[in-house]
Amino acid sequence: MSTAIVTGASAGLGMSFARQLRDYFPGVDRLWLIARRRDRLEKLAGELEGLETEILSLDLCDKEDLKKLGEKLAAERPEVSLLINNAGCGYLGNLGDGDVERQVRMTDLNVTALTAVTHMVLPHMPNGGRIINVSSIASFCPNPRMTVYSSTKAYVSAFTRGLSAELRGRGIAVTAVCPGPMATEFLKIGHIQGNSRTFETLPYCDPDKVVAGTLAASRAGKVVYTPRAFYKLYRVLAKLLPQAMMVKFSKC
Repeated sequence: MSTAIVTGASAGLGMSFARQLRDYFPGVDRLWLIARRRDRLEKLAGELEGLETEILSLDLCDKEDLKKLGEKLAAERPEVSLLINNAGCGYLGNLGDGDVERQVRMTDLNVTALTAVTHMVLPHMPNGGRIINVSSIASFCPNPRMTVYSSTKAYVSAFTRGLSAELRGRGIAVTAVCPGPMATEFLKIGHIQGNSRTFETLPYCDPDKVVAGTLAASRAGKVVYTPRAFYKLYRVLAKLLPQAMMVKFSKC
C-alpha cells in the first residue's frame, strides 16, 4: 500500500496538498495527516473520499512527539512514496525583541523537525519516491525583520539541493517550492498582516495554484519550483546582484 505523509496538514498549503495530491500521484492509497489540531484534521479527512486517511495529532517541535512518529514508522514500516514537509512557521520582528520562544520555534519546526522527519521516513521510501519541502522566496536573500525565518528557509532550499544529489541513485526526487506571500493564516499568526509594508505591496500567490504547480514539478523531478514570473525574476536577481544590495530591498 502506497502511503503519502503531509505535515502541517491542518491549514493553508497543507490542506491543499492533501486535497490535490491524488490528481498528480493517483497511486497513493493511504494518507497520514500530521498537525497539532486534531479537529481540523478530522474535518479534512472527512473530505477525502476514496483515500484511507490516518490522523496523527503531533507537535513536531516536541521531541517526544517526534519519537512517537519514529516508533510508528518502525512498527508499521509503510511504503512512503510521497513525503510533503509543509509544517513551518514565521514571525515578524527584530531578533532580540519579543519572546525568545517564537525565534526558537522557527528553527525547531522549519529546520530540526523537517530534518528529523525526512531522516525517519527515508528508510521507508522506495526507489522512485518523492519528497516536497516547502521553502519560500525568503530563502533567496536574508530578510531583515524576518532574519531567523529567512535563514531557516535558506536551510530548507540548501537541504533540498544536497539531498536531491544524495538520492539521485535511488530515483528519489526532492523538490523545494519557494512561493511568495499567500492569503493564509500564516500572515496573521506571524503578526505580519498589517505590520509590513513590503508584504502589502508584493503580488500574492494563490495557494491552490502553488500546490498544483508544486505537485507537477515534483512528479517531473524538478529540484526547485518558484511560482509566478515576478518571483522567478527575484530569484535570478538574488543570484546576480551583491547580497548587501539585495538585503536593503528585502526588509520586511
